[in-house]
Amino acid sequence: MTVKTAKVLLVEDDEDDYVLTCDSLRQLDSYHFVIDWVTNPNAALEQLRRGIHDICLLDFQLGAYNGLTVLETAQREACTTPIIMLTGQSDEAVDQAALKAGAVDYLVKGDITTARFARTIRYALARQEIEKEKVERIKAETRNRSKDRFLAHLSHELRTPLTSILGYTELLLGTDKATKVKPELNIIHNNGKHLLELLNNVLDLSKITAGKLEYNVSKVKLDNFLTNIFYLMQIQASEKNILLTAINTEPLPEYIYTDPIRLRQVLINIIHNALKFTEQGQVELCLWTDTLDKKEHLFFKITDTGQGIPDSMLETIFRPFEQVEDIISRKEEGAGLGLAICSELIKYMGGTITVDSTINQGSAFTFSIDPGPITQQPRSLLVLDQQFYTPDNDSLASLTGEVLVVDDMEDIRNLIQHYCQSFGLNTRYAVNGQDALDHYQKVKTQGGDFDLILMDIHMPKLDGKRAIRAFRALGFDKPIIAITASTMKGVKQELKEIGFDSIVPKPIIKTDLHKALQTHLPKGLASVIHSERTVTKDENSFKKILIVEDDKEVADITILLFESLGVQAEVALTAQECYSKLSAGGNWYKVLLDLHLPDESGLELAQNIKQLYPQLALVMVSGEQVSKDLLTQAGIHQSILKPVSLQTLQNLI
Repeated sequence: MTVKTAKVLLVEDDEDDYVLTCDSLRQLDSYHFVIDWVTNPNAALEQLRRGIHDICLLDFQLGAYNGLTVLETAQREACTTPIIMLTGQSDEAVDQAALKAGAVDYLVKGDITTARFARTIRYALARQEIEKEKVERIKAETRNRSKDRFLAHLSHELRTPLTSILGYTELLLGTDKATKVKPELNIIHNNGKHLLELLNNVLDLSKITAGKLEYNVSKVKLDNFLTNIFYLMQIQASEKNILLTAINTEPLPEYIYTDPIRLRQVLINIIHNALKFTEQGQVELCLWTDTLDKKEHLFFKITDTGQGIPDSMLETIFRPFEQVEDIISRKEEGAGLGLAICSELIKYMGGTITVDSTINQGSAFTFSIDPGPITQQPRSLLVLDQQFYTPDNDSLASLTGEVLVVDDMEDIRNLIQHYCQSFGLNTRYAVNGQDALDHYQKVKTQGGDFDLILMDIHMPKLDGKRAIRAFRALGFDKPIIAITASTMKGVKQELKEIGFDSIVPKPIIKTDLHKALQTHLPKGLASVIHSERTVTKDENSFKKILIVEDDKEVADITILLFESLGVQAEVALTAQECYSKLSAGGNWYKVLLDLHLPDESGLELAQNIKQLYPQLALVMVSGEQVSKDLLTQAGIHQSILKPVSLQTLQNLI
C-alpha cells in the first residue's frame, strides 16, 4: 500500500494532549505525518499564513484565548489549510460556532483514540487533495486561456494584412488593368492563400494535441486540386533548377471526398521538404489506388534525389515536436515539425504514412487517405493544366442600399468600400466605433439612415463590441455585420450574443462578403430582422419560458431578469417537475435547462423533451462548456454560460 505524506499543524498548549494526538496520528497507517507543534494563537496564525500544511488541528482553549479567534482571523485572511477544532467536551454551541467560523469539522478530545478521529482526518485530507487538484486545474485552465488569447492576437495580427494582400490581388485579377502581369498576380494570390492556410495550421497545433481538430469533408475535383498544388510548387522547383513531375500509371477517380485544406497542407509540406533538401535531380509525385483494409484508398508517393535521412531519425521522424531542435541546429538533416503535423493529419484522413530513405540518394514518402465513396466515380489519367484564378464577378447579383463601413485600417476600409460599390451599394466610412456613431447621428439629423453596417471588431477609441451596444442603445435596429480576423472557438457565438447579425472573417473573400450582404439587405428578410429586434414588452408577454434549475436562488434571479423584459417565466426545480409542467400544457416559448439536476442530467432531460415535444426550443444553461456534439445529440439549440445576464436573456427572446 502506498503511504502518503501529510504535513500537520498541531495547535495545542497542553503537552499531554500533544503527545496523545501525535500517537493517534502515527497509528493511521495510510499516511506518514510530519507534525509542527505550536502553543499559542499568534504562532498558529503565522504558520497558517504560510499555507504549507495539509491540515491543522486546533485546540479550542489556548490559555487565556480560544481557538475561535484563530479560526475567524484565518477565514478573513483566506487561509486555505483545512482546520479541525479540538474541544475538551461536547458542547453543541461551541461546535456550531466553530463550523460557522470556518472549521471543516470538530472533535472531542476523548474521541482521538477512536475510529471517528481516523475518519475525520482522512476526510479532511481528501478534501484538501480535491482542493489542490481544483487549484491546479484552475491554473492549467488559466494557462490555456492565456495561450488562446495569444493565438487570437496572433491570428488578428496576421489576418489583417492578409486581407489587403488577397483582396487587392483579387481586385486586380478581376479587372483589365493588369493583364500583362496576371501570371505574377496569380502567384501572389496562390501563395497568399497558402500563407493563410499555414496560419490556420499553426492555430490547429493546439487542437491536434488536445484532440479537437476539426475535419471537414467535401467533394474535391482531383485534377484541379492537384494542378493548383503542382504549379505552386513548380515555382520553388524552378528556382533550384529541379525537375518536378507528376505521374500516374492508372486512371484515377474524377472526384474524391476529403478535407481539401488538410490534404493540401500535407502535400505542400512533403513536396516542399523534398525540394528543400534536394540540390540536383528531380522530385516526383506519383498517385495510384489500392485496397487497404478491404477499402479502396488513394496513395501518394513523393520521391526525391536529395541528401536522404539518417537511419537514426527514421523511427522518430513523425513524432510530434521531437525534431524541432534538430531542424534548428542541424538543418541539413531535414526532418521537422511539419512531418509530425502531416502524420497527425493523415490519421484524421483515414490513412498512414511511411518513409524510405538512403543517405545521399534520396527519400520516398508514401501516404494513403480514405477518398470516400469512389467506386462509381468516372476515372481517367491525370492531366495537370494550370488554371489561373478568375473571379466570377458576373455571377454576383446587384445589391441596393446604404452601407456604413467601419474599419481603422485604411487599405482594408478602401477594399471593402470598393467591393460594396461593385455590388451597386452606396457607402460611407468611419475609422472607429466613435466615428461611426458620430456619422450615424449626423445622418439621422439629416433625415437619412443606413441599411446595414459593416463593423471591424478591433479598433482604437471604441471597438466593435462596445460600438454595437451603443448603436442598439440609440435605436439602430438594422443589421450589423462583424468583420474580424479572430476565428478562435467561441468568438462567433460571442459576437452573435452581443447583437451582430452575421460574421465575415478576414481575409475578406469577395463572394463571402456579397453573400452576407445579400442575406441581410433584401427588403423581405430585412423586415423579419426588424420585427425580431423591436419586440415590445407587450409582445414578450405572450412568450412563456420554463426554467429548469435546482438552485432556487439562481432560478429566482433568472425569473426577475425575464420579468424585467416583460416575459413570463416559471421554475421547475427537478426534471420530474419539468415533465409535470410541460404535460399540463401552456404556451411555452423556450425551456432553459440546467446541466446538473438532482434526478436527471440536463442532457438526458433534453433528449426526452425533444421526443415528447419536438417543437420546443431548448437552451442549455451551465457553469461549464458543453461540447457542440453533445448539445446537438440532445437536440439543444444553443448553450449559455452562467452567470446569465440581462443582455444574454434579451438575445434569447
